[in-house]
Amino acid sequence: MPTIATLRKGEKGIITEFSADLVPLKLLEMGCLPGNEVSLVQVAPFSDPLYLNINGSHLAIRKEIASRIEVELIP
Repeated sequence: MPTIATLRKGEKGIITEFSADLVPLKLLEMGCLPGNEVSLVQVAPFSDPLYLNINGSHLAIRKEIASRIEVELIP
């Protein structure tokens, strides 16, 4: 299953599922919830962190956490 960490720049996906225990509460409060659309805006040098757009909110998350959040790609 693809994750946010496997998205390429410009790709979009719908967050499908993740373990709430493995994702910081701050991300949940900022809209990183199942059913929300996510797109990869930019990748920092050395591939960490990732700059995302989640339902209109821009945020940066570490690649380790992004690899725990599964997405369904939008064609």
